[in-house]
Amino acid sequence: MKKNTWNKSLTALAFPLILICLLAGCGDKGPSAAGNAGTDSSSLADKDGFVPIFDGKTFSGWEGDSSVWKVDSGSFIGEVTPQKQISTNTFLIWRGGKPADFELKAEYRISEGGNSGIQYRSEELPDIRYALKGYQADIDGANQYTGQNYEERGRGFLAMRGQIATLEANQKPVITGSLGNPDSLKAFIKNNDWNEVYLVVKGNHMKHYINKVLMSEATDNDTTSRKFSGLIGLQVHVLPSMKVEYRNIRIKNN
Repeated sequence: MKKNTWNKSLTALAFPLILICLLAGCGDKGPSAAGNAGTDSSSLADKDGFVPIFDGKTFSGWEGDSSVWKVDSGSFIGEVTPQKQISTNTFLIWRGGKPADFELKAEYRISEGGNSGIQYRSEELPDIRYALKGYQADIDGANQYTGQNYEERGRGFLAMRGQIATLEANQKPVITGSLGNPDSLKAFIKNNDWNEVYLVVKGNHMKHYINKVLMSEATDNDTTSRKFSGLIGLQVHVLPSMKVEYRNIRIKNN
């Protein structure tokens, strides 16, 4: 008799709790529920349509040499020291796709003697792990090359800072216009501080901006060497020591 009374009391107490839970959305929030919530990347897009490709906490979606790269304080940090050397330029590679026409924005900070860059429309070398060849938005701590278009393991300098260049097969870049004096443009780049790099890549046309200022512009008419899609990566260059940080990395496919 007491047992039946106790069960009825439990039922009376449990019913309102179950009702509250149903209304509040309690229930299974396991892997499949979490996965479904994250499949629509458009929900993450900002007002301009850019979607983050770095969560600021993990290497999710990226791959690189863990002895060189780490995540700390919302940034990817690439570093070499006299005690921790590399023999070839190494890249943190985004595995989320091989974008063709796109816009990319990121913030970076680099040490005074550092050398880095953002690879795009690039391909991996089969014989060197985490090595890329292809277009690069160049970045360096002395700001000698920052803003230029450089082809890693390829044709080299394509458009220096301040240049509008056209690339033809088996020729040096043809300079067709000027964006300003390289040293005057350099004044817009901050030393030992955060800068924003913005890439606009469409067809065979590439623009590199630093802090909203157009630094270089290239049109690639070289049908043998040009690429229309490929990997994105972040570079750490062979040096005795250097440090580079990247954060707020976002992309918009066009």
